[in-house]
Amino acid sequence: MRTNGKIIGVSLGPGDPGLITMKGWQVLQQVDKVYYPASLLPGGGMKSYSLTILQQLGLNEQKFCPVLLSMDSERTHNLGAYEVVFEQMKADCENGLQVAYVSEGDSTFYSTFAYILHHLNAAQLPVEIIAGVPSFLLATAMHQQPLAVLQERIAIVPLPESQAQLENYLTLFHTVVLIKVRHAMVCIEPLVAAGKAIMLYAEKLGTAEQFISTSTTELAQRELPYFSLIILKSTICD
Repeated sequence: MRTNGKIIGVSLGPGDPGLITMKGWQVLQQVDKVYYPASLLPGGGMKSYSLTILQQLGLNEQKFCPVLLSMDSERTHNLGAYEVVFEQMKADCENGLQVAYVSEGDSTFYSTFAYILHHLNAAQLPVEIIAGVPSFLLATAMHQQPLAVLQERIAIVPLPESQAQLENYLTLFHTVVLIKVRHAMVCIEPLVAAGKAIMLYAEKLGTAEQFISTSTTELAQRELPYFSLIILKSTICD
């Protein structure tokens, strides 16, 4: 049995193919397989943000392997899918193959790779993770604003539960990064209107559909996509 197999978590960056690291791109050129997450559609098809990035990198698409996941909040299907792809990658590794699992943004930041990594580490397989550019850093770059300076504190919050909770974060942190914000504007708009925070909004960063704004009014009539985020700069933090 060949024993030089390896599993590599490759971070793709937020969407612009130019924002993958040189190391990540070189690895994707060299590996035998590239596993990528894809969402199951109700009609039986699939879509994949990762695939749209991969297809712009000049790679051999014959080595692309989709990992079909459900966007439903019920996690049974996905937990099973993670175990299946773990077994496939384990077999690849034991057969001497070098394989990659790619993630949008960074592989360790709210990524599907984290669930597979748990199995890989438990099996003591050789793993490397290549860091990437997370979307909130591209967002501040697009808005030409610093994420933080000097001793400023930062919080990263998925799915804020209430306006009161969010206001509490703004008293404790100078910058609050909100991800998974589809339904968060009801909590954000009153705080911005009251002058308690300045909003930086971004969606589909690094793509042809990129959109940024600082206006809650502009967002009021807009359906916020899954790949959107909001950064709040607090005016009430001590």
